Amino acid sequence: MLGHALIALDFRSLGFHPALFTLPAFHVAGLTIGPLSLRWYSLAYIGGILGGWWLLTRMLRSWAPPMTLAQAEAFITWATLGIILGGRIGYILFYDFRRFAAHPVDVVKLWEGGMSFHGGVIGSLVAIFFFARRHGLNWLRIADYVACVEPIGQCLGRLANFVNGELWGRVTGTDWGIVFPDAGRAPRYPSQLFEAAGEGLLLFAVMSVLFWRTRARVHPGLLTGAAAAGFGAIRFAIEFFREPDAQVGYLAFGLTMGQLLCLPMIVGGAGLIVWSRRRTVAAAA
Repeated sequence: MLGHALIALDFRSLGFHPALFTLPAFHVAGLTIGPLSLRWYSLAYIGGILGGWWLLTRMLRSWAPPMTLAQAEAFITWATLGIILGGRIGYILFYDFRRFAAHPVDVVKLWEGGMSFHGGVIGSLVAIFFFARRHGLNWLRIADYVACVEPIGQCLGRLANFVNGELWGRVTGTDWGIVFPDAGRAPRYPSQLFEAAGEGLLLFAVMSVLFWRTRARVHPGLLTGAAAAGFGAIRFAIEFFREPDAQVGYLAFGLTMGQLLCLPMIVGGAGLIVWSRRRTVAAAA
């Protein structure tokens, strides 16, 4: 295995750093502030939200949008809170409940990482539901549009994971792979890049074709179901190359927590596709 590590790519040779830049600590009125860092992971969230917002505004100029541009401006705040709160709560409940139960103050330490995509999805859906209810809109149609832009943030987030050298893959068992600094000396799969390509670029391409080239948008829930089932299937497959979280490990039938959470997405998404085919925008209005 040591021989493999000698000819595999050393992650440190790429020269990546979790922070784009860091400001040294400074003193103000007797208080020490800093050091302050602008991290790539934070930029990924910002880029995902801004990129999704830009694309959403373009989509809302198409036929029969589910909300106005003015309503979309208000929605972005709801969506941001849903993603962040849902992602954090989901990670706590699904992956590391014991740690946070023992150290509740760690809940607010978002800069240390710990976000769950599945939790973010749930948080987003909750935000969409209550926003739509408040404004008298069809929440499922809004979810359809959001499902088409979500892969942007997913792609950027996984790229940031790679830059951080975290959430690495399983040991390849061959000469091919990347040796991550905190993952031992054996080469591993760059599963972060697999996810960026699959959950990000591939899913984005599929959702774009469905939205712009088909009549999927006239069936409320079809795009949401396609995104859920598509993401679930892609993530389930990639999990075979990704190292499970150390504090969780492997679960029933040798599956990971990520794979178990994907199963209801696949089933629910497929069911939503079938159900949505019986409904149209006109019927749902």
